[in-house]
Amino acid sequence: MKNDKLQSSMKDPQDPAVPHRWAALGILAAGLGLVVLDGTIVGVSLPTIIADIHLDLGDAQWVNSLYAVVLAALLLSAGNLADRWGRKKLFAAGLVIFMAGSLLAANADAAGPLIAARALQAVGAASIMPSTLSTVNSMFQGKERAAAFGIWGAVISGAAAIGPLAGGLLTEYASWHWIFLVNLPLGAVLLVLGLMFIPETKGKVNGKGVDVDGALLSSLGMGALVFAIIEGPDAGWITPSKELKIGSFIWPADAPVSLVSVALLASAAALTLFIFWERHRARNGRSALLELRLFEHKTFSWGNLTAASVAIGEFALLFVLPLFLVNALGLSVLQAGFILAAMALGAFVSGAAARHLAAVLSPAGTVLLGLGMETAGVLVLALLLSSNVSVWIIAATLVFYGLGLGLASAQLTSTVLAEVPVQISGQGSATQSTVRQIGSALGTAIAGAVLSAALAVTLPARLDGSSVPTAQASQLAEATRQSAGTTISQLRLQPPAGFDPASAIDALSSGFADATRLSMLAAALFLLFGAAGAWRLLSAQRSTAHPAVKG
Repeated sequence: MKNDKLQSSMKDPQDPAVPHRWAALGILAAGLGLVVLDGTIVGVSLPTIIADIHLDLGDAQWVNSLYAVVLAALLLSAGNLADRWGRKKLFAAGLVIFMAGSLLAANADAAGPLIAARALQAVGAASIMPSTLSTVNSMFQGKERAAAFGIWGAVISGAAAIGPLAGGLLTEYASWHWIFLVNLPLGAVLLVLGLMFIPETKGKVNGKGVDVDGALLSSLGMGALVFAIIEGPDAGWITPSKELKIGSFIWPADAPVSLVSVALLASAAALTLFIFWERHRARNGRSALLELRLFEHKTFSWGNLTAASVAIGEFALLFVLPLFLVNALGLSVLQAGFILAAMALGAFVSGAAARHLAAVLSPAGTVLLGLGMETAGVLVLALLLSSNVSVWIIAATLVFYGLGLGLASAQLTSTVLAEVPVQISGQGSATQSTVRQIGSALGTAIAGAVLSAALAVTLPARLDGSSVPTAQASQLAEATRQSAGTTISQLRLQPPAGFDPASAIDALSSGFADATRLSMLAAALFLLFGAAGAWRLLSAQRSTAHPAVKG
């Protein structure tokens, strides 16, 4: 009954027949694609960036993760701002900020400036993403909305998967700087077209005031969580294993507790307080950053859990596989990009066909099928990866995984937002986008943490059976772990004296393959969680379509 009241009290006053709405959809989808692409285009270029500006594994994770962390932290605030200020205005402002961050990233010559520029890019991306989905939600109704959501979901999965190919092409034929510079002309074109064709829409904001405290609590909670997962393997989870430096701040190695433990406690406290704070503001008639009533809809709750799991699995794959392909298998960045583009091929094909399949299986049934295919694909990869695996086997498996990814992503959006009133679509879409970004940040962080911990075991074990002297083997193992495998590529280019380089390269490559398999198994575990969520989503969708009749 409460859900019905929420729906009926917030009917959409806007005419769904918006002029140029399909042109506007194309511009919004391209803007979304630019944001999503930038979340994955860096991955395949990381080995080159690591070698060029001397990043360690922690730096490399932050280059990937900070973009997703800041994006996730700001999306709820941005969705609320879009509803208040205007979605078209925020979309345009986001493009300008995103281009500024891209320019700074392209000119970065050290870890600090690059990571800071990625954070600025994320601020722009956080303004773009909720503006796109909430505008689409307000422009389309009925069957048109389902088609528009299908396009939106296909763009997310396809752009994320094609990022590695774009990164490989630009790095191979220009330089890694161009993975950021390319955003400038594309962003400028979208800015002009957006101002011409996108209609201005706003949402209804319930309550008074601006939820600044909620924004701070959610940002602190998410940032501290991802920081802990990234730094845990090196800094120590409970007690410090080494000195930890963050800019000029130093956490000593002899401290009684690790900074990671402090971060985890801070994250748990901040996120718990955030939920209580949002309830408090809603009860007192003030605007809340997170509309908790949205989670009264089972499709919204289970759909978001499923979306987070899909993102964790996808971004775990996209962080670890490029490092494996370039460093362990010795492929060029371009070759690795083409292999990973197999995922995009599958995602685009199935994403386009997903709504037709959904007409037979239902949207939730299509999501469940897609997640089953994704899980199977990752498990096959985990079983087959080795230092001499055929790249054709990897590519074929990624096509299958991509088919599942396209089915799941294309239908998740419409399923999650199916019961969300249009007037609060900004908050609904921002919540869903936030969940996806949390998943992508956690996917990169978890995959990096598992890889780092596994390399500490697998590399020494493989080197024990090689001809490398014990003292040098220990140094090689640690250098390879810290450089995320770049040491293997350096050995191929500059064979050292004192031991057989072929034996060392073979041992290190095998050890890296062993660790990559464990990362793939971690990704598969989260996809299994997602499949369980999709099953509950299917049950919720069926109960909504066929409510029980009491007699």
